Amino acid sequence: MFYNEDCILGAKKYLKDNSVDLIISDPPYGIGGDKLDKHYNRDESNVIDGYVEVTENEYPEFTMQWIKEAERVLKPSGSIYIVSGYSNLRHILNALANTKLQGKNHIIWKYNFGVYTSKKYISSHYHILYYVKPPCNQATFNTNAFFADSEKAENGGSANYLDREDVWIINREYKPNQIKNKNELPKTLLTKMILYSSNPNDIVCDLFLGSFSTAKVAIGLGRKSCGFEINKNAFDYQMQEMEKIKSGEMLSELRQVPENKLINKGKPLSKEEIEIIKNKFTHYFRKGYTKKRTIETLSKEQGRGYFSILNIVDKQEFKHNKIAERSLF
Repeated sequence: MFYNEDCILGAKKYLKDNSVDLIISDPPYGIGGDKLDKHYNRDESNVIDGYVEVTENEYPEFTMQWIKEAERVLKPSGSIYIVSGYSNLRHILNALANTKLQGKNHIIWKYNFGVYTSKKYISSHYHILYYVKPPCNQATFNTNAFFADSEKAENGGSANYLDREDVWIINREYKPNQIKNKNELPKTLLTKMILYSSNPNDIVCDLFLGSFSTAKVAIGLGRKSCGFEINKNAFDYQMQEMEKIKSGEMLSELRQVPENKLINKGKPLSKEEIEIIKNKFTHYFRKGYTKKRTIETLSKEQGRGYFSILNIVDKQEFKHNKIAERSLF
């Protein structure tokens, strides 16, 4: 399911309508990537030769065409992640605006190894556009892929909440003296997108395979994969590397997420349950509990989210304050 050809023509030939569950692509940036090593004085002696760049003049039309193909092959409710620099981001956004794909998040990926500059700010991030093909309410999003709903982060906040914020701090992978592609997405980044937005045996497509990192991680996580790479040197080398990848081999490396405790989170609150929470708040209030401790206790008891309880507690606390004020007069 991997093809050594242009992704636009290749997708038309080999991929059926509505056939792919998830697309993750890191397209050419259109900034002379084939010559950047000379500009930044990089040693690319271990980089596979033959990188194919897209010219600035071709970039708008090229982007429109491959994103149209991505829209076509995505299944209804399928997801797409597009990694981009800032120089031609507008063309990707324009192309997406001409599809029926709907934007869910504009993620910032903050990385290490930013290119040092002295006359402007140092660039140390990429953009990741997360879009879904309608109907969006059925899209795969595994909310607890990495953390259960009640797990705490080091700062005491929700680990799940922090992991799903739209700024990701993930280091690039440093591979000295190893054969590699010009641009490679780190395993941690790919694992995050794949686990949140796909299920086992789903088809994960990369229209610009490059180092085949997306394919390697997808297969390692028990998914299927397909994609295109126009550079024959990279394609031939990476196809040999793909033979070493075993389906599901990365699953044992994953952290085991405990069961969720907030089993009623997101469910409608009945009048009876609201009254129970109010009465219990009054009980804990009289026992001298702090507001935070009260909410955390009620959250565990009722299997509800923190903010759901907070909303009720705030109203009840306001009532108590008014009673206390009147008692002063």
